[in-house]
Amino acid sequence: MNLQTIIKKLDAYERLMRLDKPIGILLLLWPTLWALLIAGQGKPDWIVVLIFVTGSVLMRSAGCVMNDIADSRYDGLVERTQHRPLVNGEVSKKEAYFLAVALSLVAFGLVCMLNTLTIELSVLALLLAASYPFTKRFFTIPQAYLGIAFGAGIPMAFAAILGYVPPVAWLLLLANVFWAIAYDTEYAMVDRDDDLKIGIKSSAITFGRFDIVIVMICYAITLLILAICGVWLAMGYAYYIGLVTAIAVAIYHYYLIRARQKTGCFKAFLHNNCFGFVVFAGLALQYLGK
Repeated sequence: MNLQTIIKKLDAYERLMRLDKPIGILLLLWPTLWALLIAGQGKPDWIVVLIFVTGSVLMRSAGCVMNDIADSRYDGLVERTQHRPLVNGEVSKKEAYFLAVALSLVAFGLVCMLNTLTIELSVLALLLAASYPFTKRFFTIPQAYLGIAFGAGIPMAFAAILGYVPPVAWLLLLANVFWAIAYDTEYAMVDRDDDLKIGIKSSAITFGRFDIVIVMICYAITLLILAICGVWLAMGYAYYIGLVTAIAVAIYHYYLIRARQKTGCFKAFLHNNCFGFVVFAGLALQYLGK
């Protein structure tokens, strides 16, 4: 195998893991970072933070590979996914299985540096990540399941730092579920026509003509729960300024998706990185001010 062939293969692996599209990693990482900041009172152990950041990259990459394995019969029928490496033969299914297992094992090895409760929760997180792709076959709102899977880092972060999972962690997880329904419905609106043809379920299909209204309601519930968390934790002005900024971000998303154009819906989905960041920034400024 010559150098050019190796480079092409590595490029295919990178695209299979979606490392060329980091938005998924960021949407997984932001709620985990919220939890790490809160659990650590603004000063979490940086070794723990590094483990979670690296683990998020590894598990998001593994999740993408698992997703493409599960959807390999469908991706070729969807305009947005028909050129993925597993569909066009750049990567074999055997290679994909090996890559998913290898990434998961490395991530689990990192978690093994933490306490027993975190390790136990990581097994549940892996099961959620592995099973999520199949929920699109029978759940009418698989985006809710995605919110649980993407929020698994929240209780893990509290467990790693505190040794237990307090009630506020479950509130944060609930907020993440509604946020995921909002942003992944925007994503699903891009694929709605193709999903209807091949029989894949999504919130965009389930919500129908109420899709935009429900997306905005989900943003509102997310922010309401985050505000309740702020009251619970006796947060100050900086935290709420972050939430107000997040409201502005959500309103901007409404203007992007209101015409239901694919480009606008996809742009709104990508812009959720900004939503996660401003909540994080509010938290960070709150703890810096203490």
